Amino acid sequence: MGKKRSREEGKEVPPADAGADRMDEDSNDEEDFDMVDVEFEWFNFDPEIDFHGIKALLRQLFDVDANVFNMSALADLVLSQPTIGSTVKVDGKETDPYAMLTALNTHVHRETEPMNDILKYLVEKAQTNDSLAVIPELINAGKHVGLVFSERFINMPPEIGPPLYSMLIDEVEAAVEDKEPYEFSHYLILSKTYQEVESTLDVENRKKKKAKEEASTFFFHPEDEVLHKHALAYGSYSYTKEEDSVADSKRAFQEAGIKPAGHMILIEASKFPGAVKAINDYLRPQ
Repeated sequence: MGKKRSREEGKEVPPADAGADRMDEDSNDEEDFDMVDVEFEWFNFDPEIDFHGIKALLRQLFDVDANVFNMSALADLVLSQPTIGSTVKVDGKETDPYAMLTALNTHVHRETEPMNDILKYLVEKAQTNDSLAVIPELINAGKHVGLVFSERFINMPPEIGPPLYSMLIDEVEAAVEDKEPYEFSHYLILSKTYQEVESTLDVENRKKKKAKEEASTFFFHPEDEVLHKHALAYGSYSYTKEEDSVADSKRAFQEAGIKPAGHMILIEASKFPGAVKAINDYLRPQ
């Protein structure tokens, strides 16, 4: 393996520690907050430790459509390349990750069950949004696209995102130097957005809202809005299982007035380092 890929386990990455401080600075002086001092650590993927944690994060990323895929097989595929991407943990290597980011080569893994199913799914979803029309073309042409899975617990500070992306760039560069199949033409980032909808818990407020009021789109990952500025294409899509009332998380979101949707961001590989620099600048601790 290349020297750059053998990074120290548990390496502290300074930018991510700013989340609690920023919340404290932005808060009203009259409000009381219980501050928790948390030290985040970055690790390579470990198949012996991370299977259940990675599977849970992948399920969260795909939301109600997670049941469309074999999530166990997808978690195994992610863990099969431990030096590409990272996990973020709080209480040491032996614990479950709070966040993850990695990139899989869509062409190399196209014959595996999870990648084959996901590629069919992404082509189908991209065809529902004209803004994503270029994505089926790339996938069907067999391009080596880096399919990026990035997910974290909802209450994690956004400052952990930039180091994950920066380390991914370094690891992909090292893998290419080692003649491994990570020379991508594009990066396709899977993410989620949400719209504010009428809350099922507030009947009186619902009556006052305009029936056809246009909903605004918001981001679970704030860096996504920055990535848009460097993207070749981006757009959202509805989940296949959107009406599946069995999903507790979906019911909870709708009761709170939030409707999640899938989201894709396509960035040319040559522009990806600039995009990562931009999110580092945007989320740099003040």
